[in-house]
Amino acid sequence: MKVVIDTNVLLVSFSNKSNYRWIFDSFLEEKIILCVTTDILIEYEEIISRHMGSEIATTVLNLLENAPNLELSTKFFKWNLIHIDPDDNKFVDCAIASGAKYLVSHDKHFNVLKGVVFPQIEILTADEFKSVIGKV
Repeated sequence: MKVVIDTNVLLVSFSNKSNYRWIFDSFLEEKIILCVTTDILIEYEEIISRHMGSEIATTVLNLLENAPNLELSTKFFKWNLIHIDPDDNKFVDCAIASGAKYLVSHDKHFNVLKGVVFPQIEILTADEFKSVIGKV
């Protein structure tokens, strides 16, 4: 199952004490294919460094980049579907380019995508995604 995971959701999934650890574990257990672009990897590294330090960021990025279930996608078109926070369009563009089934985020401004007829992108919160993963 191909998914795009927003940086803030990924960030809270690393800690063994996190209620969202199951997201990172699902990746490690290869239950999901994490779809990213170079822009997303750069943002992951930047945010993880800011919150957890550069050493942890380097370790996480190396783990992600060497995992067999990481799909590096190339976006050929910028859809610009999110106007409130244009920086988050990289996640939308990746989901479209990779054919990801879900985009997982807690950011409410992604909800604008629920009204977009084409291209369709299914937005889930982490809790909604948990019920989907439970069926896999």
